[in-house]
Formats: sequence, C-alpha cells, structure tokens
Amino acid sequence: MIRATYLVETPCPIADVAAMMAGEQSAGTFVRVEGETDELRARFGAVVVATEQVGQSEGPTLRSAWAERKGLTGPRGIYRVVIDYPPDNVGVNLPTLASVVAGNLYDLGEVTGLKLIDVAVTPDYRARYDLPAMGIPGTRASAGVQGRPMFGTIIKPNIGLSPAEIADLVARLCDAGTDFVKDDEIAGTHPHAPVQDRIRAVMDVVRRHRDRTGKLVMVAFNITDETDAMRRHADLLAAEGGSCAMVSLNWVGMAAVQTLRRHTPLAIHGHRNGYGGMGRHPLLGMGVRAYQALYRLAGIDHMHVHGMGGKFSDLDEDVTEAARHCLEPMGAGDDRVMPIFSSGQWAGTLPHTLAQVGSDDLMFLSGGGIMAHPGGPAAGLASLRQAHEAVVAGVPLADHARTHPELAQAIAKFGAAG
Repeated sequence: MIRATYLVETPCPIADVAAMMAGEQSAGTFVRVEGETDELRARFGAVVVATEQVGQSEGPTLRSAWAERKGLTGPRGIYRVVIDYPPDNVGVNLPTLASVVAGNLYDLGEVTGLKLIDVAVTPDYRARYDLPAMGIPGTRASAGVQGRPMFGTIIKPNIGLSPAEIADLVARLCDAGTDFVKDDEIAGTHPHAPVQDRIRAVMDVVRRHRDRTGKLVMVAFNITDETDAMRRHADLLAAEGGSCAMVSLNWVGMAAVQTLRRHTPLAIHGHRNGYGGMGRHPLLGMGVRAYQALYRLAGIDHMHVHGMGGKFSDLDEDVTEAARHCLEPMGAGDDRVMPIFSSGQWAGTLPHTLAQVGSDDLMFLSGGGIMAHPGGPAAGLASLRQAHEAVVAGVPLADHARTHPELAQAIAKFGAAG
C-alpha cells in the first residue's frame, strides 16, 4: 500500500473531487474508456480512504480557468484527503511513484489549492527500495562520535577559495576538533577550484589528521552534477579515503540520487536547497514529510532540515517535524537518516533544538557560530560541546558559561543578535 495525504481546496463536493483524484492517478480518467473493466479497476484503482473538512477560504487561492468558466469564484472548503494507491501500479520505480502521488493533481480544474503533505508505505514496500549506506549508526561510527550530537561547519567563504586554501582551512578545522565539514550548496566544479582538485587537496590533510589522531573527519564534498559525473566524483572520493558526498537533491532529481546510491558506499548528504519553492505555500506543492519520504526511498543518509530560530523562514514546528520524520523508521530495518541542522545555528540554539527533537542523533552545523567565534574555530566548537554539557547536566547556559569562557564568549557575541 502507498498512502498519500493531501490538503485540497475546492468549490466542488469533496467526494466527487477525491474520487476524481483517485481515478486520475490510477486506473481511470474523466470518462470510462474501452478496456476499463470492473476487474481492472478493482485491482489497479486507487481508493479514497478519508475526506475531512479542515477549513474554508473566501475565494480561490489559485486561479483555475475551469472554475472561472463555471462561475465558481466564491467561498470554498479546504479538506484533508487520504488516498491509497496499489503498489502494483508502481513496482519499484521512484519517479513513477512521485508521478502517481502528485503528477497531474496540481493541474485539476476543480482544485484551487493542493498540497501533498505525506507519503507512507508499508514495511514490505519500503524493503523494495535502497536503504541508507551508513545512516545514523554508520555516520557516527565513521566519524567516531557517540553519545552526543555531531558538530560541524561549512566552508566559508563558500566560493572563491582555491583547492589549497580550502585544504588549509579544513586542516585548521580538523585541528580545532570538528566532526564534520561540508561544501556550500553553490560549490561545484569551478574553473578556480575543480571538484576533483578539491577532493585530492582536502583528503590529503584529512588523512594526515587521521594518521596523527586516529579520527577521520567526515567531509561532504558537493559533487552535484549530471549523473555520470557524480559517479566519477564519488569514485575519486572513495579512492581518496573519503566518506561522504553531498548532493543538491532537487536539481539532480530522485532517479539520479537513486543511481548514485546504488553506485557508491559513501554517505549521501542530502541538501534540500530549493525546497522552499515547493514547501512554503500552505496550499501548493509538497509538505516536508512527503518530500523526505521520497528521497529516503532513494537511499540518502543525511537530510537538511534547516534550524531552530535560524535565518530562514521555517517555524520551529516545521523544523521539528522534519527532524522527527528523519528519525522515524519507514520500514522494518534501520532506515533512519541523520537530520542536519544549519542556518544561523550556534551554542545558544542547541538546547532548544535538543528539547524539540528529543534525541541527540543529529548533526548540528554552525557556520558563523564556529568560524566567527571571537576565540576562533576551536573556541566555537568548544562552545557547542559546552552547551551540550549544560543540557545533559540540566544547567542553564548562562550558569554554565560562568566557568566556561568559550560559551560565555558565544553568548556575548551571538546572543545579543537574537
């Protein structure tokens, strides 16, 4: 069973609209056609499980030429609609699955608002798709971090540095005690810093650090590209002893992520940049649970969820929902993925994050919170670890800061900015 849940705005009877949605996305269309037998519809037809009115709007959220021709311009209901689709309609085909649960539904004339808010599958169906290569346990084991969140940062400046300059920065971050470093989403294979040159230069210093200390810092190189190029970059990264490849999910697509997953044992660090274009509107696009479910079926290991009180538009409850979904198993095995918190994060946002998520199985990335700390990156990382110590001890950050200067400096610098 593939169960999809929607928010739908329509001026029409919801029973008729829901039935139309189910038919449009399975064994039916707006009229019955030759060969569409009762037996075929029983096996391959989608089933409307539930409809429930959850609100009302005074007018259409989105224009519909069909509704305007019918003169349907007044108030309309907003409904929660649940539809089950037969797995045999999809098989194991992630792009087709996405087409089934979304597809033409956004274009139906009777609909003046539609958002896919959740996709759920049975454990048996989940087992047909790829699992994470590392997931949470493998990521922790690779980086040698247990019993606390993983702390890391982002290459800053995010673009413009040469491979040698990036390697020097990563070396300093390794010495400072970081668990994780990642490229920015706009880092690609630039003329001034081709990705293959960045991989070789950075992994040289990462291996040297490992040989000195025994700790392999996880570096997520942004290998976003066309599919064959991503496979080549992943092969080079693996040969250089790397452990993680970052991909901008929306711009390579589900099928390319799936192909990469089947090609490499590296952790796939899923960056969702661009998701706001499909997620921010309450009655258009795709909710975070549906979005994450589809990419989790592609086999990613990490998923960006933004951050609490950060620089982006997300409400704290949005970030919490995304993180908790990452930590919910979708199948019988451990297919959880590591939620990645970033965007304006520092020691002061960590306690609220941990309280909301209810787990320390997360990666907490601070750009300015580490790189712009008054005491430097090592002090920035120390302030994060000290904030976690305060949470574990049940001590307010301000009290803990009295005996921990790095945390005190972080509060003085970043706390004033809210």
